[in-house]
Amino acid sequence: MARPPKFESPEEFEALADAYLDNCTKDAPPTVNGLCLALDICRDTLWEYAKKDGFSDAVKRARAKLEGAWEARLAGPNAAGTIFWLKNQGWSDKSEQTVKVEGAIEVVQRRIVRPSD
Repeated sequence: MARPPKFESPEEFEALADAYLDNCTKDAPPTVNGLCLALDICRDTLWEYAKKDGFSDAVKRARAKLEGAWEARLAGPNAAGTIFWLKNQGWSDKSEQTVKVEGAIEVVQRRIVRPSD
């Protein structure tokens, strides 16, 4: 016999998620684990709710609010932890360059080496 669902409706899920997110502060930012603790579920259950009919948008909104809070922290004096958190949420750090060259091309190879001990 399957366990009854933790939440009867997406609105119930969203109300509890919003209550958690509204109580987070600059010193205690929202986290996925914090959200799960507030909802009394584990991370795997959160991802399962994201697949459930009617709950997908509610979970996506909660995750977007989490990421928005962390994204806002990028303007702070030390963004390293924020970047790390966002990368763990699927963000990536990419650098792309487009070079348009006319005429001769000179290629210079660069490499990083360890200093000799």
